[in-house]
Amino acid sequence: MIDVNAHVLLIYTGGTIGMIENLETGALEPFNFSHLRSNVPEMKRLNFQVDTYIFDPLIDSSEISPDKWREMVEVVKSHYDDYDGFVILHGTDTMSYTASALSFMFENLTKPIIFTGSQLPIGKLRTDGKENLITALEIAADKDVDGHPVVPEVCIYFQNLLLRGNRTTKVNAENFNAFTSANFTNLAEAGVTIRYNTSVILRPDYSKEVVFYESFDDCIAVLKIFPGIPAGVVSAILNVENIKGVVLETYGSGNALTDEWFLSELEKAVKRDIVIVNVTQCLYGLVAMHRYEPGQDLLKTGVISGYDLTTEAAIAKLMYLFGLKKSPSEVRQLMQTPLRGEMNMDDD
Repeated sequence: MIDVNAHVLLIYTGGTIGMIENLETGALEPFNFSHLRSNVPEMKRLNFQVDTYIFDPLIDSSEISPDKWREMVEVVKSHYDDYDGFVILHGTDTMSYTASALSFMFENLTKPIIFTGSQLPIGKLRTDGKENLITALEIAADKDVDGHPVVPEVCIYFQNLLLRGNRTTKVNAENFNAFTSANFTNLAEAGVTIRYNTSVILRPDYSKEVVFYESFDDCIAVLKIFPGIPAGVVSAILNVENIKGVVLETYGSGNALTDEWFLSELEKAVKRDIVIVNVTQCLYGLVAMHRYEPGQDLLKTGVISGYDLTTEAAIAKLMYLFGLKKSPSEVRQLMQTPLRGEMNMDDD
């Protein structure tokens, strides 16, 4: 039920949705987003109030960084009591990273934070941006029968689907259905009506305040295994100066090469208190290192399972936990503990 008294803050950080084509050069350039309503006249028909906040300078999706995530957290934090929900317009290339990161930065979140964007600029005739924007705003304003937000989570809304932010991956650079949540169900589907899957939506404790976090530690690396990977590459990544955590992308259900040199490098890194988290290169499925001998060998070195964490969520979670100044042993434990609905540990 859309609350006619709802007050939603629309935060424009950058991205394709806010671009306009330069008629002389054909290049896409940011337009003055204060003219949003003239480019999206459908917003005039919304029966609730929408204010806008514009990042200056705007952020290209490929330039996103933990510093920019902190800015977004600060914007939401400083306006949290004034609005019923937030919609963040963001470039699609790194949207899953940002949505994952922000999901960890709010504990006991009591209001919706909906990321959206588009594959075509909002000024294009065939743009997907208008529907994405209008529906994201409606979701941010939606309340249940008790007057609470229907979706008090960090989400991505794209091409008729509402997805948990830290469960998403961008899978298509050409089509409008750019994102998927491969190992978790959709939170909602928008058709003639918006059909919410209320049984899986996270519920906060409304008697408690939201807790904001703004510290990230980006001393993280990703090591993707491939056939023939040189020993020097593995060693270089595991010995990066000040490295604290490594996301190890393995085959299938968490398997990798069993060469002695490889296992030795991992074991030495773990003994130096580097947290190594095993995630699968597969889009669907999860890590279950006990199933096969190569996975069991990884377990013996001290590598921990990331279960069905996406790479984006694993990176963000490591940055968040080390940003809290947790010890390596605490990080290992919490990386294997669901904090914001980011993982399923059922590997049977």
